[in-house]
Amino acid sequence: MDVIATDEDGLSARYGPRPRTTPHAPHSQIDQIPADRRQWGQLLLTALYALPGVETGGSRRAPPGTVGLYLRHGRPQERPRAFLLGHEFAHVHLEDDGSLHTVLPEPLRSEAIAKGWAEPHPLAGYPTVSPDTVMIYAPRNQEEVKMVAWLVRKAHAYASDSVGAEPAF
Repeated sequence: MDVIATDEDGLSARYGPRPRTTPHAPHSQIDQIPADRRQWGQLLLTALYALPGVETGGSRRAPPGTVGLYLRHGRPQERPRAFLLGHEFAHVHLEDDGSLHTVLPEPLRSEAIAKGWAEPHPLAGYPTVSPDTVMIYAPRNQEEVKMVAWLVRKAHAYASDSVGAEPAF
């Protein structure tokens, strides 16, 4: 099953109010945590494993149990703000709240925040934390998994295009 939305689908508004989150690191979602978050997280990760050049492992930026997504052949030194740390461009809090962190380029970052899918990381812009780092809220159903996967695919494209022109979003 393909859970990644197409570019034609675009980014719809997320239904309902934003979840509450911690205002500090570790940045976590406090409510609206789906009971079946592991199921949705596994479905999301299955879609993301298929992205070109992606490897997984423990996150270097998040608590144990968090699955990091790494660009195998990335050049983070050429666009460091496209990465969380080293070659890690996203991580999923699979064992925790089901949310994830990634780096979204503008104007997509602002659109994801405005449409209720994301919020800035509280340390975004501090040394060693990309100013474009966001939390994407835990998906609550299969349609939300599709939208979250679409956003992470855009983060992957941003990180993958580490040389040359900015990617078109």
